[in-house]
Amino acid sequence: MPANRGKFFIVAATLLVSKLAFSQAVVNDTTYYETFPDKLTTRIYLAQKFLKLNIAANSSSNEDLEYKANTHLNLGMGVTYRKLSLNVFYGFRFLNRDDEKGATKGLDLQLHFYPRRWAVDLMAVFPRGYYLSPKGYGSADPQQYYKRPDMKIALVGLSAYQVTNKEQFSYRAAVTQNEWQKKSAGSFLYGGTAHHGVIQADSAFVPSRLADNFKEQGINKITFTAIGAGAGYAYTLVIRKHFYITASVIANGNLDFVTEENQGHKGRKTSFDPNLIFKGGLGYNSDNWNVSVNSLGATLWTHSVIASSYYYIPLGVIRLVVSKKINLHRRN
Repeated sequence: MPANRGKFFIVAATLLVSKLAFSQAVVNDTTYYETFPDKLTTRIYLAQKFLKLNIAANSSSNEDLEYKANTHLNLGMGVTYRKLSLNVFYGFRFLNRDDEKGATKGLDLQLHFYPRRWAVDLMAVFPRGYYLSPKGYGSADPQQYYKRPDMKIALVGLSAYQVTNKEQFSYRAAVTQNEWQKKSAGSFLYGGTAHHGVIQADSAFVPSRLADNFKEQGINKITFTAIGAGAGYAYTLVIRKHFYITASVIANGNLDFVTEENQGHKGRKTSFDPNLIFKGGLGYNSDNWNVSVNSLGATLWTHSVIASSYYYIPLGVIRLVVSKKINLHRRN
């Protein structure tokens, strides 16, 4: 990834988060959700991240290529105090014994920031090492996965969306567990997003034995930059004050600049492509405890230069969380 583009995203994200962090406070309707400014939220969780690359076959009778990262199941701990959250995690060996799909290694940073008026997501992921699903597809041995330890993805992204009903709807209740949504409420969302990605390997993405099934045969590098705007809706259904289901979907239209490379030969295309950002969760919440499952992620589509199809890139994380709110004030 070119250094100047990476620096642009980092500087833009820093300025945006700094501005939002010091935005004017919002007085929430406490009959809908409760905040706990004097409590420290602690959590322990299991997290499974996912990242895929789908390359469409040239015919519906042929199977698409679906490259997957063999990500770890991570055990983590974290704390949240007011607007600040910190999480640490590790993929312990006893949780990860699936060696037949190869290893995925690399940096994965994700920041999810929820000042009252905004929902901001920042990611910088650089995993290396993928395998083809299902087992045997593209492989000389039908009992073995086709593995690509040389394949890597560098992807940075920033999104920011205005939460219109900030007085009654809380993202934090579902995602960071430091608030409590007591009555059902929703909010319209609007804003924008930007992504830059580079996908590359030492040789063609399409295995030689499957080359006739794909117009992208020979392509070993894809570079794309997508900038767009969109809108969506988020809603939390609360049952008996403590049990909740949260769903949030945002649809974007992106101006997409794509470059494909085949042994040094480049092709370029500018197109208008979709992008979805989703969040969801369900569980139990109160002024002391939260037990929940939540998911955050995005799906990117970017046009192929030499074919009429899309590259499809879904990524995100699923977490099982148990959290406890601890009062920091001493009792008399």
